[in-house]
Amino acid sequence: MIIKQSQRTLCGVLGAVTLLCGFNQNASDAAEQHPNVVLFLVDDMGPLDTSVPFLTDSKGHPERYPLNDFYRTPAMERLASHGVRFSTFYAMSVCSPTRTSIITGQNAARHRVTQWIRSEENNRGEFGPPDWRWVGVQDPSVTLPGVLRENGYRTIFVGKAHFGPLGELSEWPTNLGFDVNIAGCSWGQPGSYYGLDGYGDIKGNKRRAVPHLEKYHGTETFLSEALTIEAKKQITSAVEDKKPFFLDFAHYAVHAPFQSDPRFASHYKDSGKPKNAQAYATLIEGMDKSLGDILDHLDSLGVAEETFVLFVGDNGSDAPLGSVHEHASSYPLRAKKGTHYEGGMRVPFIASWARPSQKSSVQKRLHIPEGAIQQQLGTVMDIYPTVLAITGTQPPADYTLDGTDLQTQLEGHRNSSRDEKFLMHFPHKHRSSYFTSLRDGDWKLVYHYRPSDNPAKTPYELFNLAQDPFEKQNLADRKPQVLSRLMATMTASLQEQSALYPVDADGNEMVPKAP
Repeated sequence: MIIKQSQRTLCGVLGAVTLLCGFNQNASDAAEQHPNVVLFLVDDMGPLDTSVPFLTDSKGHPERYPLNDFYRTPAMERLASHGVRFSTFYAMSVCSPTRTSIITGQNAARHRVTQWIRSEENNRGEFGPPDWRWVGVQDPSVTLPGVLRENGYRTIFVGKAHFGPLGELSEWPTNLGFDVNIAGCSWGQPGSYYGLDGYGDIKGNKRRAVPHLEKYHGTETFLSEALTIEAKKQITSAVEDKKPFFLDFAHYAVHAPFQSDPRFASHYKDSGKPKNAQAYATLIEGMDKSLGDILDHLDSLGVAEETFVLFVGDNGSDAPLGSVHEHASSYPLRAKKGTHYEGGMRVPFIASWARPSQKSSVQKRLHIPEGAIQQQLGTVMDIYPTVLAITGTQPPADYTLDGTDLQTQLEGHRNSSRDEKFLMHFPHKHRSSYFTSLRDGDWKLVYHYRPSDNPAKTPYELFNLAQDPFEKQNLADRKPQVLSRLMATMTASLQEQSALYPVDADGNEMVPKAP
């Protein structure tokens, strides 16, 4: 179901952000065949960490919750008013699996990067599968940037990579299909957000110092701002060289450490929230300013009408509010990143042309309704086939994709042919440990390989998300037939994707056991 956002809510935003700019005819001609693509990826941001309401009521209308009124994200409001946002969009529950799924179009169960990657040593955990892909994917011929580069795109990476450990090819984005890499490396958090700290090189966690930004060391330039400046330079260079570009702009924000961005601290000092939650909110607002600056820059270069923008988070929220499995940091969704509940794997997703235009020939090939909400689910695996379709790029021969082309849904329709399932396989120890979850229509199953390692202390959790969207009532004992059906579907999916399982104390695979 598609619901248009109310004119009352968004007309002020539209009027405030409309910009006049010159039109670059050369860029326009190039875009006839190759529209630009900006993938704006935010770390650890859930769907409630914004002033844009992503959740909907029973009639499909956007519903605001208290957290929507705490955070300030006017640029996200602007982007949402120009395009379509998804009320239910799934990522893996931690970062490296999601980032790998985005550039491969495959589920983590298939590509086998099933855990966040520790840079210095294999972190499979005591009972994790010995052969999980700690080294990350290493074949640029099948990655999204690699395929686009072969099709004439300049492929640009800015920000957090976290694709592989130290010393492996996957440590650096330039080995995975990107022409340009700024600030991307093995680790998944910054040594510091402060330029005065050298982003960890001068002060802070020096083992996690952000590379390539020496020109900002000793200045008051916040990390999110430095990355934005560099991203804008790369966009300008591609436009001047008349090259279509794919920009993967992956912010380190809003990952810990939760250091306050002084540009926005005053907005939250009287909120009544803890200091670290206020700092988290400033990271959100700084990220949002970055989004607005990129949109403005595209406008100023005259390429906004030919630039397709995707905004997405890499896993559920890590806001420092409440304990891990409570209805708190992602309220009303349950739990936070690294868990098997909806708050751990639901993320914000918006797709839009940077500047909508009915006159744009490239937009006629994909007409995105403005201010729309798509209620049919989507996943991070869908980004790969969608970008290829929009850019007119063929996937590699004989390559398996788990994602679905989103174009039908982006145009405001329901895709009757898409599989209404999402498999999340995590055979490691973390906040939620050794589990596989399956969303299948209205139902959600969670299977625990080691029940004693999880708060539920049971092998099975079963929720009807249509009736219980916030996962308060486990129906596993009351719906045995549904439980058996979903277990069979989950097991078959894992087998089809050649998933790796946790192991017991003797090293034997712990395959799922039917009830």
